[in-house]
Amino acid sequence: MGFWKWADAKAKKMSALDVGLVKISVFFLALLLAKLWPPLLSLDWSWYALVFVLAALKPTYEVFKSKQTFPKLD
Repeated sequence: MGFWKWADAKAKKMSALDVGLVKISVFFLALLLAKLWPPLLSLDWSWYALVFVLAALKPTYEVFKSKQTFPKLD
């Protein structure tokens, strides 16, 4: 089993709370890196926007490519 298959199997066992906590920890790691390495914050805002858009492309595509329908709530 390769690393990515192993990581996917582990990620599927995570709850929504676990995913949220991972996101929060990554956010604060980024803040820590910015605090410890000030040149990181000296970049123009457009570089941050570009990284955001590039990182969001694949997940957004994966969400909207699915043709699944939602169950009806009665």
